[in-house]
Amino acid sequence: MAESGSGERLALCLHGFPESWYSWRHQMGLLARLGYRVWAPDLRGYGESERPVRVADYALEELLADAAGLVDAAAPRSTLLVGHDWGGIIAWHFAMRRVRPLERLVVMNCPHPAAPAIRTLRQLRRSWYMFFFQLPWLPERLLSLGGFRFIDFLRDGAANPENFPDEALEVFRAAAAQPGALTAMLNYYRALIRGGGLLRQRKLGTPLIEVPTLLVWGENDIALGKETTRGTERLVKELTLRTLPGISHFVQQDAPEAVNEILEAWLLGRPVPERVAPGARP
Repeated sequence: MAESGSGERLALCLHGFPESWYSWRHQMGLLARLGYRVWAPDLRGYGESERPVRVADYALEELLADAAGLVDAAAPRSTLLVGHDWGGIIAWHFAMRRVRPLERLVVMNCPHPAAPAIRTLRQLRRSWYMFFFQLPWLPERLLSLGGFRFIDFLRDGAANPENFPDEALEVFRAAAAQPGALTAMLNYYRALIRGGGLLRQRKLGTPLIEVPTLLVWGENDIALGKETTRGTERLVKELTLRTLPGISHFVQQDAPEAVNEILEAWLLGRPVPERVAPGARP
């Protein structure tokens, strides 16, 4: 787990697929400067974290318990929860279920689990990979080809590919290449769908999220359409939504300056800028 800053206010940053704590490298210094003790862990099965072998070990309930354990270990006066992609899925549910008290919530390029557009035919087509990942062994075989070349898609779809230098991609590639890591990463999707995690959560209902929430969205997300943000204001009591035209799914790495500007203004209670990210494609 990477750490920065000190104090009684915790900023817990949860990464997504196929990344690691390193995806928060541009935000950790900002959050520390704003007075947070920043913890950016490798999620279960990723990087330096333990890799249990059963699909059931990656159920959403287990992931929520991991996040709760980190909050308990920090024993903070207040907690800011920040999540991107899979980290965003955990963060949304953590806030909905009120697993631990939160001061604020930040989610990047991950729709609220009850957003109407995520169940449309159009979005289901864009989410084809989630169904492909349900297959045994074949996804692992294909994603490991060419020395885990699939990691290059972080840069291939970016508006600012210079923000994904070779050394950054190598961090993610080396993490995915560790024994058992790729299967662990894919087991998140298997536990969610094949393991029934999504159905179990839906049966619990959709409580209104009461804490102030910031949703940041890179509009050039090939997997999740911008339309999945619609209706979030009915699911969150106090929502701030900012979108970045031309920026990819990996928003906090593709446009770190713009994301940090938005994040800082929101955390300090200043007017949150609405702007085109530097270097974004027209």
